[in-house]
Amino acid sequence: MILFKQAASLQQYLQSIRQEGGSIGFVPTMGALHKGHLSLLETAGKENSHVICSIFVNPTQFNDPADFEKYPITLEKDIELLEQEGVDLLFLPSVLEIYPNGTRNLPTYDIGFLETILEGQYRPGHFQGVCQVMHRLLDIVQAENLYMGQKDYQQCMVVGRLLQLTGINTRLHTCATLREPDGLAMSSRNARLSLSQRQTAFTISDVLKNIQATIQPGPLSSLLESSKQKLELAGFKVDYIALANARTLELKENWDGMEQLVTLAAAYLGEVRLIDNMLIQSEK
Repeated sequence: MILFKQAASLQQYLQSIRQEGGSIGFVPTMGALHKGHLSLLETAGKENSHVICSIFVNPTQFNDPADFEKYPITLEKDIELLEQEGVDLLFLPSVLEIYPNGTRNLPTYDIGFLETILEGQYRPGHFQGVCQVMHRLLDIVQAENLYMGQKDYQQCMVVGRLLQLTGINTRLHTCATLREPDGLAMSSRNARLSLSQRQTAFTISDVLKNIQATIQPGPLSSLLESSKQKLELAGFKVDYIALANARTLELKENWDGMEQLVTLAAAYLGEVRLIDNMLIQSEK
């Protein structure tokens, strides 16, 4: 595995790959890698001649400075995992390399109502930060294929919108969420859970599975309210639990039994904020 810290030298190397007819699969991360990340890298490796992973904890997407400071950093372990996975290239930039003119007065992006609902509502400014870093990374790497996890469902939609806005010729692949044996979605933030919190955390996936299994056409408010109560009884502080159109993320109060939905949740266990989602198939 070759490690690059400067964008210019990375671009030069990637250009040589393209000149030889190679294809590039890109997996952007903030480190603290787990099996979910490795599954993205494995998929990228099957579909491209070369795989690049980036590790960069982006300061502009943290609306809570304390959350940024507590984000787990496990670089030595991450590099070992990437080498074991057979990843070709690692991009490990500094903040200055990503934002050479600083983090003030960065561009803003018209991502529509995605910025005002769910994660956008509870983490103001977060998705502008995601767009800022992703625009820069995509410009640097210019990969044919980009791989992201479905766990960050709304973020995947935002990146899809970014690709439309910028005209960057990269194809986004949204890959299924990997889960622990008890159902908890794999996440770098899980490392911050205490033992007792970890034993409770799977409840969030259980609640979403129950919505999948019991949803009926008609009003959805009672199902969502009872689901919220289950999380609160388990000790969660709930930001939201919602049902939305799976393609547009339009929030739904009623279901016709035909429209494909996604159920999404975000909740705190102590200071750790967990998110999850599950698709709901139509009754067709």
